[in-house]
Amino acid sequence: MNRNFIVAAISVLAAGSALAQSSVTIYGRLNVSAEQQKNVNVVGTQSVLQNSASRIGFKGTEDLGGGLKAGFVLEHGFDVDTGLATGSRDTPPKGFWARQSEVNLSGSFGMIRLGNFTSEAYYATADYISMHNHDTGTSADVLYAYLGRDINKIAYRTPELVKGLTLEAAVSAGEGVAGRVKSYDAAANWNLGALQLGAGYQKNGSAEQFAVRALYEMGPMVFGAYFQDDTDGFGTGLGNRKTYRVSAAYNVGASEFHLNYGMADDYSRLANSDATQWTLGYNYNLSKRTKVYAFYSTVDNSSAFSYFGATNTQGRAQDPKIMAVGVRHNF
Repeated sequence: MNRNFIVAAISVLAAGSALAQSSVTIYGRLNVSAEQQKNVNVVGTQSVLQNSASRIGFKGTEDLGGGLKAGFVLEHGFDVDTGLATGSRDTPPKGFWARQSEVNLSGSFGMIRLGNFTSEAYYATADYISMHNHDTGTSADVLYAYLGRDINKIAYRTPELVKGLTLEAAVSAGEGVAGRVKSYDAAANWNLGALQLGAGYQKNGSAEQFAVRALYEMGPMVFGAYFQDDTDGFGTGLGNRKTYRVSAAYNVGASEFHLNYGMADDYSRLANSDATQWTLGYNYNLSKRTKVYAFYSTVDNSSAFSYFGATNTQGRAQDPKIMAVGVRHNF
């Protein structure tokens, strides 16, 4: 038998064995809405096509044997309207993998993660109860103080410690950049069936926040809430502030009805900086992957501080109002 043929056959068999132990998944979401916006970015009313965290990603794992696995995630955020890249809060101009780019090792010890990824403290609290549009677009939670730095991160996630309980902690290196210190982020998630609890902590320089969350499922009804206490979350020297949010969903057949309300107190060193936000939404599931939806959302800013929206020529915060209809497709 030809020696080259034998070598080629062995190579094919070896490649097949490697592929059998590895898997790569392509996934993504396109989420876009037609909106009538008032006092969003500019004073006055405008009609826009609004992108809401659309992305395409690749993730995979390799079984290394003995319960050890290697994994990766590469995720590209893009604007459906323009095709431009979107993504991390920390990397302007936006890199192609700015939404997420990590490599990890997992096993009975838990998981070690390295790279660029969103704060688990955020996922455990604010994102968890924002059910109607995954906390994206113009109805996203604008009152939550997000302090995590997504880049240059090392994180460790525990295995399940007791039934449903996992912990995660991360540090983001300053890497010698002037004025950039290490930032810290920690989270806890405890799934008790119908009751699901979470907590998150972040620190970045003088800014610090702690939040707790609960979500309860009762048949077709789902209720969620979080409380956050932050210091300098939206700027140095603002002082302390408390934020509250409640949400509810009623799911019947293909329909979902959503209500979400948030309230932020004044910062202790800035009078008239309180605000409220509420959203009323409706989703209709055309399939397991595709929804059409509509919502109305508004933020009531006090005069001295704008959490979202424009300020007029006198520097006073305006109140944004948004009416939207959209389509969200997952693949």
